[in-house]
Amino acid sequence: MLSQMWQVCLAIAHYSQPTDLQLLFAFEYVGEIYHNPAKKVNGIDPGGGGASGQQTPLFETYSDWDREIKRTGASEWRVCSVNEGYMISTCLPEYFVVPSSLADQDLKLYSYSFIGRRMPLWSWNHPNGSALVRMANIKDVLQQRRIDQRICNAITRSHPLRSDVYKSDLDKSLPSIQEIQAAHVKLKQLCVNEPFEETEEKWLSSLENTHWLEYIRSFLKHSAELVYMMECKHVSVVLQEEEGRDLSCLAASLIQVMLDPYFRTIVGFQSLIQKEWVMAGYQFLDRCNHLKRSDKESPLFLMFLDCVWQLLEQYPAAFEFSEIYLAVLYDSARVSLFGTFLFNCPHQRVKESTEFAISKNIQLGDEKGLRFPCVWDWSLQFTNRDRLLFHNPLYIGKSAPCVQNGAVKTFKRSKKNYSSTLRGVPPALKNGIIGEQEFLPRRNSLILKLKPDFLQHTESPTGSMEQYFRDWFAKPVDLHGVILPRVSGTQIKLWKLCYFRWVPEAQINRGGSITAFHKVSLLADEVDMLNRSLRQYKSNSSLHGSCLELDQSRMYFRANSLNDTSGAPDFLSSSFPFSPVGNLCRRSILGTPLSKFLSGAKIWLSTETLANED
Repeated sequence: MLSQMWQVCLAIAHYSQPTDLQLLFAFEYVGEIYHNPAKKVNGIDPGGGGASGQQTPLFETYSDWDREIKRTGASEWRVCSVNEGYMISTCLPEYFVVPSSLADQDLKLYSYSFIGRRMPLWSWNHPNGSALVRMANIKDVLQQRRIDQRICNAITRSHPLRSDVYKSDLDKSLPSIQEIQAAHVKLKQLCVNEPFEETEEKWLSSLENTHWLEYIRSFLKHSAELVYMMECKHVSVVLQEEEGRDLSCLAASLIQVMLDPYFRTIVGFQSLIQKEWVMAGYQFLDRCNHLKRSDKESPLFLMFLDCVWQLLEQYPAAFEFSEIYLAVLYDSARVSLFGTFLFNCPHQRVKESTEFAISKNIQLGDEKGLRFPCVWDWSLQFTNRDRLLFHNPLYIGKSAPCVQNGAVKTFKRSKKNYSSTLRGVPPALKNGIIGEQEFLPRRNSLILKLKPDFLQHTESPTGSMEQYFRDWFAKPVDLHGVILPRVSGTQIKLWKLCYFRWVPEAQINRGGSITAFHKVSLLADEVDMLNRSLRQYKSNSSLHGSCLELDQSRMYFRANSLNDTSGAPDFLSSSFPFSPVGNLCRRSILGTPLSKFLSGAKIWLSTETLANED
């Protein structure tokens, strides 16, 4: 027993403070899989199979990009393979999308003028033809104007209306990565301050002084402004940043979440992260500080998830996934196991894993580097039942099933079916500040300060940005159309499940948002039970088939019977499913036994195990 404890301590020390990328746990884990392909490692199937549902596109191939072009109707854009083998830039994907009017030879020539040789990258196309493009700064001052003009002309020619291009300098418009890191450090200190109660009186002012919520508001507000440019002004937007791989990841992703309902589904959201973060060269290794020695650490990915949570909180029926899913996604980015969030760029994965394979005598064959576990295969971490917590019971799909004369049909919800309580109407927009006396009942506002560079695009007062937001908030919400954030002081909130889940003093037994989640899940499960029973009754199928279907459920919390009025289970708390029985770091709280962490095959504790904790 002593020797085993010693081995555990050595392993923790070894993997918690790695001195080199190849000493991370992921490399040893994958190496063990390649040497023992038929063996389970730590109880986990090395095949990585078992993921149910639609496959998440990884955008590692030409075909994934081509399908995205067709999905968005970007007919004047093409997939470019000029960087195949990373011949042009090591921080770009092998395949990316460019205007059809730009030849490969021109791209090779222009690439020398961009920082990191990061040529302009297409992100998304609006149905009206407007495109969202990301671009690094041009370092060649002498050639800057000429190359910039040629790129903008190519983007203009890709628009069916030949509309103008609007450029947004993110380095000037948004907080820097250093400011975001400083805010996060202050936020962590505030949330783990001991004892927690001592800070209660000045807690809100301390939270304000971190500037974390202020930066959340800045990203949401700026993204909404760019949504206006694409949606209302019908112009293509270019997100310009020094290297084009930090702030533009966040801004481009938020804009697409607001504009495209596909990215508000689980598979769509995962494909968005693959496209705009993983393949676009977001530096996960440095920004997440996996090696514990980077001075480039900055929680941009967490800030993105926080921004999405703000939208989820304001429009709960518009998102297929839950806040539990977002929190688990952030946790997965901090674990040094998944290749998805382990490297600074795809080229680094290929280079480092190939070197590791050679040193360990691993035969790669035709593979480009080792294949690390993909975070999107959630079966590696969670049981089928646990993964049901990822699904939002309030989500309204594009169509809902109904039964008519024994046949299952679908009906589409019209705009008038959506509750107007999900929207707000701003009575006035005055330099981003709205007085309390100006609020209307049940109305909130999107605070937008009109900037001079936007005013030059307005053709008339009715076509201005201000009027656009007034009109948008005055209409009923279309959950499958554009959604815009409400960014007034009361509307931007602290994501308590993410930041308070390890603080026992902040936990509320049988309270918090999970209680509403529980009740809604029971109601949704009852509706599903009724639909299944009705379908089985009308179709006159066998009793065996009926029993099988009635046992199926898409909800984690299930109704025992129709009209189930049972209260919240005793194990529920505001931190469910992460810390229902306390925190190991707190002596005064009964913690989860260490054996639970060491004996299981999973990386995370099963929520079913936690639920049965004494």
